[in-house]
Amino acid sequence: MEKFKIVCPCLFGLESVLSGEMKRLSFENVQSENGKVSFVGGFDEVACANLNLRTAERVLIEVASFEAKSFEELFEGTRKAPWEEFICVDEAFPVKGWSLNSRLHSVPDCQSIIKKAVVRRLESKYGISIFAETGAKHQIQFSILKDKVSICLDTSGEGLHKRGYRKNSNAAPIKETLAAGILDIARVKGDSTVFDPMCGSGTFLIESFLRATKTAPGLRRYFAIENWKCVDKKVFQTARAQALEKIDHSVAFKGFGSDIDSEAVRLTLENSKKANAQNRIFVTQTDVKDLSFADKNGIVICNPPYGERLSDIRSAEQLYRQMGRVFEKHSGLNYYIISPHEEFESLFGRKADKKRKLYNGMIKCNLYQYFL
Repeated sequence: MEKFKIVCPCLFGLESVLSGEMKRLSFENVQSENGKVSFVGGFDEVACANLNLRTAERVLIEVASFEAKSFEELFEGTRKAPWEEFICVDEAFPVKGWSLNSRLHSVPDCQSIIKKAVVRRLESKYGISIFAETGAKHQIQFSILKDKVSICLDTSGEGLHKRGYRKNSNAAPIKETLAAGILDIARVKGDSTVFDPMCGSGTFLIESFLRATKTAPGLRRYFAIENWKCVDKKVFQTARAQALEKIDHSVAFKGFGSDIDSEAVRLTLENSKKANAQNRIFVTQTDVKDLSFADKNGIVICNPPYGERLSDIRSAEQLYRQMGRVFEKHSGLNYYIISPHEEFESLFGRKADKKRKLYNGMIKCNLYQYFL
């Protein structure tokens, strides 16, 4: 099969980070847009992307891209795409998607038309009129923005933030893909020492371990495309073997976490063990006001609580003031703090050396960076 366009959605603000990941993996024709980055490749690259990309939300194969201002144009554009190259006669192909600022604004109607067009295409190729759809699932995902249609197949299945090590989490965990993006910005390396004084369920610490040891984030899980008949089983076998060869446990990385909540400490230790990081990550129950950094060289990364109710916001603001007093100025420590609070710098007591806009889900945040 010829190469095709592969599209990876990401959280807003992480496009350049994801683009950099792709270029380091030697992917071809990497292109960034708002909320997604694309490249060109085949099934080998799809497997590599699913296993190795730390900040991508999914890996999608774009099967069709065209303009449609009418349902007839949507039908014809979809029908012309080579669906038979991906979907075998007994495999399932449900449709979902969205439309924004387009003439074709009815999502249910668009779903129905795209489904019908794919059926007509497969009817002409397989010579049958009834599709049982009892086989592997090929999730068709469409987007229509300003009459521009993109129709993709989701190769990932569950979102790529589900690494397999965090079966349990606290009330407000940071998404693994966002944590990985922040660690990229912070330039965590094999010899880094990372501190998280509000570790929650341990996401920053575990993602730091995976990054430091060059452990592919997708090694502990499987992907929807692995069940597709059009993909040789050897593709993922080879990709996994290559990812395993890159792991380096000789690095000097250490992670130190703390949290005021004993349950958070327990979760971090439990999840660290699932990620095989228990010998590199050390956690204690400590209040921020009592915090001291044992090693005066390292990277401090945290996602302090923001609160939604007024009383919670006031508590968060008090915490920011405490952080400002405890997070001492020291030449060996750099701080990376993500928060949506517009007055964080004032409450913390110091202006950040650098700020970067990021989104934690739909919440607009700033990554406050202090280099000392």
